[in-house]
Amino acid sequence: MRILLLCHAFNSLSQRLFVELTGWGHEVAVEFDINDATTLEAVALAKPDLILAPFLKRAIPEAVWRSHPCWIVHPGPIGDRGPSALDWAVLNGEKEWAVTVLEAEAEMDAGPVRASRRFPMRPGTKASLYRHEVADAAVAAVREALDSRQGVRPADGITRPFLRQIDRAIDWTRDDTATVLRKIWSADGHPGLLDHIHGQPVYLFDATASPGEGPPGTVLGTDGTAILRATVDGAVRIGHLRAQGDLTLKLPATQVLNLPAGPGGGEVSYEEHGAVGLLHFPFLNGAMSAEQCDSLRRAFLTATQRPTTAIVLTGGPDFWSNGIHLGAIEAADSPADESWRTINAMDDLCLAILTCTSHVTVAAMQGNAGAGGVFMALAADYVFARQGIVLNPHYRGMGNLYGSEYWTYLLPQRVGAERSDQIAHSCLPIGTDTAQQWGLIDEAEDGDVVAHAIAKAPTLTKRRTPPDRPLADYRAKELERMRLNFYGFDPSYHVARFNFIHKIPKSRTPSWLARHRG
Repeated sequence: MRILLLCHAFNSLSQRLFVELTGWGHEVAVEFDINDATTLEAVALAKPDLILAPFLKRAIPEAVWRSHPCWIVHPGPIGDRGPSALDWAVLNGEKEWAVTVLEAEAEMDAGPVRASRRFPMRPGTKASLYRHEVADAAVAAVREALDSRQGVRPADGITRPFLRQIDRAIDWTRDDTATVLRKIWSADGHPGLLDHIHGQPVYLFDATASPGEGPPGTVLGTDGTAILRATVDGAVRIGHLRAQGDLTLKLPATQVLNLPAGPGGGEVSYEEHGAVGLLHFPFLNGAMSAEQCDSLRRAFLTATQRPTTAIVLTGGPDFWSNGIHLGAIEAADSPADESWRTINAMDDLCLAILTCTSHVTVAAMQGNAGAGGVFMALAADYVFARQGIVLNPHYRGMGNLYGSEYWTYLLPQRVGAERSDQIAHSCLPIGTDTAQQWGLIDEAEDGDVVAHAIAKAPTLTKRRTPPDRPLADYRAKELERMRLNFYGFDPSYHVARFNFIHKIPKSRTPSWLARHRG
């Protein structure tokens, strides 16, 4: 089939469906839903057999859904309607939820149901559930819908209103830790939960339970760059905040509140399982600042001194890594200087992994990865990935950024020169099946990829094809191009970064996605 993905942005769910639909043999194009005229033009050009809408913020134009099959991917069970389905599910502590594929009609989320898949809810943020359980259920539901003959009109449903800040406002004098977490998680990662700390209006993100005792609502102290805030029965650790006047920039809590970072609280942790050392680095959204790169590099070098034989780098449960921290760069006094400092710190980290001779190194990718994060994984001897994650091993979409992390050595070594050039220029997401077929990863594990890596690592041996020239030469040539991105006359990178961080909607769909536009 010719399928047009119509979406507000090419987010994690849209990318996952693009990968899966392409893998099933469909011809898939993408169009950003910018306005009615653009959508109508895209439909005329693409001539789709089906329009699939996994992420929209407004209704599909009537002229489109009346003339073409249009399916909405709704993150709620049959009969659930409204724009904040998953938010309400997290806030209310639902034990089970679903994804429903239904036909577009005049009334939002009320058309005939093509398929629905339920899943158990786990305690976690809206964003994490969206990337894992929702994405998995959406893929299963879309596949079922493609196999079904017709939709079934549901019984009367429940229309839930847009979830407002007042609906999830924290009452620090009454809410226990579990309630506080559900309220924060229901808004994480967008829009964040609005609250006040020391009289300053801020949005809360990245919250977990923590031991603590004190007057409810008070800041008990800091834990690294996070703050600890008392609840009626304990405390919560809040890692990131966004100032109310800043529409999108999430930063470490101590930075936003102008507090000194405290001891402990390192985002990098280490543990051992027999002869295998594990390095965890669940950086928020997979973004890595210069300081985080340095912290992980130091932890890795320390791990190489342990009497183990293998080191498994696990990333975090939601992301392996997405490369340099564009938010920290945007917040710096000189984004160009901070970009340069961060990419060099990232290169230092990759070099430490790449040149390790004491241990077998394994990248165990539990979550999605993009840009330099993918190439950091390739610096390891072996790359294992959880089945269903999405990789974006390219930089060009960020204002023609060239990229470093020794990718000009690592990528061709893995997939060959021709495929390397194709990957770098296509800017398309890649699923684990394709990544394994191309040699980008070694294994895709349909289960706990970290446990798989722990079990397999002791049997692995070092491997690396010697470079045809010094690694320093690869780095120098990459950084020469990066310097032009950061300091040259072409501002494309700085404009793209600003637009990305501040969530400025695209004015057009990139050519590599809008295949119907030639």
